[in-house]
Amino acid sequence: MAKNPKKDDISGVETTGHDWDGIQELNKPTPRWWLIVFLFCVIWSFGYWFFYPTWPISGGNTKGSLDWTQHKELAHEQLEIEERKKEKNALLRNSSLQQIKADKELYEFAKAGGMANFKQNCIMCHGSDAAGSKGYPNLNDDDWLWGGKLEDIYKTIQVGIRSEHQDARSNQMPSFGHDGILTHKQISDVADYVVKLSDGDKAETTPAYISGKEIFANNCTACHGTNGVGNKELGAPRLSDKVWLYAHANAAKEDIRTAIINSVTNAHAGVMPAWEKRLSDEEIKSLTIYVHSLGGGE
Repeated sequence: MAKNPKKDDISGVETTGHDWDGIQELNKPTPRWWLIVFLFCVIWSFGYWFFYPTWPISGGNTKGSLDWTQHKELAHEQLEIEERKKEKNALLRNSSLQQIKADKELYEFAKAGGMANFKQNCIMCHGSDAAGSKGYPNLNDDDWLWGGKLEDIYKTIQVGIRSEHQDARSNQMPSFGHDGILTHKQISDVADYVVKLSDGDKAETTPAYISGKEIFANNCTACHGTNGVGNKELGAPRLSDKVWLYAHANAAKEDIRTAIINSVTNAHAGVMPAWEKRLSDEEIKSLTIYVHSLGGGE
């Protein structure tokens, strides 16, 4: 309900004449500082309109007198990034793996690039977390078929395993059951012995244990070593730990035994491609640094 304007008794400011349940609205002007800021913003908006792209119209924004656009800014920043990457890649190309490891900045650059390359090329087999799966090695542990030093990892990535590369890493385990070298009973005994090797090889006097140990000594030690410690020069797995390539690490003993019987009967021959012609030398070095950094590098 509007009434005639009058001065407020307390503040001395004239009212607008509006009254809501006894509450009167004062006719107080906008603070001067607020008007100054508002006018400044209006003036600034006209300046921005003149210099920078503003009104969206068909065909894009008005460019403004500076001819600046976000697309051009992005392209410029990407060009700067590419130039810096070229410099770093040249350093990678001309540095040894040990030199890269010793240079903190170059090492971090290589590791970041290696992570990107790993996601693009390696997760299909080794998994996004590099933990591998049945038949595909876990790259986070310290169990390496062909060695876990920087130079070992580099060569494995470069030439592959049983690939078509002339220098590919390669070994061949006989199919003891399929080729008739061992009987099913002998394979069963040697599987029991290998399971016990992974538990610390507590000597037993049972006929099966004695038989398995003798069969292992006559057929397996040449590659896997007297105590099943493996041989990285030959790519022969270590059998005295609890890391299994064709069985889950937390599998029950019977499942592990079954996997061993299967491997001895019909030997596996996994293939890893050679990346020498697919990736540049600096990309292979970056992958090497990243894989080595996962926690299992020697």
